[in-house]
Amino acid sequence: MDVKGKVAVVTGAAGGIGFALSKALLAAGAKGVAMADLQADMLAASAGKIGGLAVPTDVTDEAAIVALLDKAEAELGPVDLFVSNAGISPKPVRDDNAHWHQQWNVHVMAHMYAARAAAPRMAARGGGKLVNTASAAGILMQVNSAVYTATKHAAVGLAEWLSVEWGPKGVSVAVVCPLRVATPMTENTPDSGTVRDGVMSADEAAAVIMAGIADDRFMIFTHPPAGAYWAKKAADPDRWIEGMTRLKQKLRGAAAD
Repeated sequence: MDVKGKVAVVTGAAGGIGFALSKALLAAGAKGVAMADLQADMLAASAGKIGGLAVPTDVTDEAAIVALLDKAEAELGPVDLFVSNAGISPKPVRDDNAHWHQQWNVHVMAHMYAARAAAPRMAARGGGKLVNTASAAGILMQVNSAVYTATKHAAVGLAEWLSVEWGPKGVSVAVVCPLRVATPMTENTPDSGTVRDGVMSADEAAAVIMAGIADDRFMIFTHPPAGAYWAKKAADPDRWIEGMTRLKQKLRGAAAD
């Protein structure tokens, strides 16, 4: 997709990758960007810096997602691109049911709500694009967090389904699978072996994602090693599990020192 002259919605846009993407879209000539986030004050400040439309939104509320889209289209015009980017950190590491439900709602249902709201409108107008931010944990794993691993895998699977469902109707789908990006969400997060592959800035990640949008790629890796790891995992799952088990034991040992 050529984003010039297009209207976009970006969730999780108060900071991190969402803010960097909003900034990059406007710099690339987007007609307008509706920036959504639960942190209303931070969102207003971020949107004010770049000329985005701030729309405080709880992405786990389907009605709020519909209201976000309605406001974006009322003030900016028909939405061509919906970037469902909001996410929450797996820190502190928890295993209670409330945490599982929270992560599920943010990492999976928010993408579903966005697709339900935006895809039919896009298809009726002749096309559009959905971009869902998952994680490399969605094709590999986050050894420190079962819930992050499970929900990010679900996010990737949902994006695949949405692509098959809506692609023939003119709505293309992409899923973003970053390794470690320097954002508030990753601060003080236990390393799961990703630091060795490089920690890039949110602006650097946004540039890679923008290239993926322009090329209409389904799977967008911010870090090239992620794709290579995914191929190794698929080629020999048993060896992959053995390697990840060793890595987790190594990380546990380092944490205990």
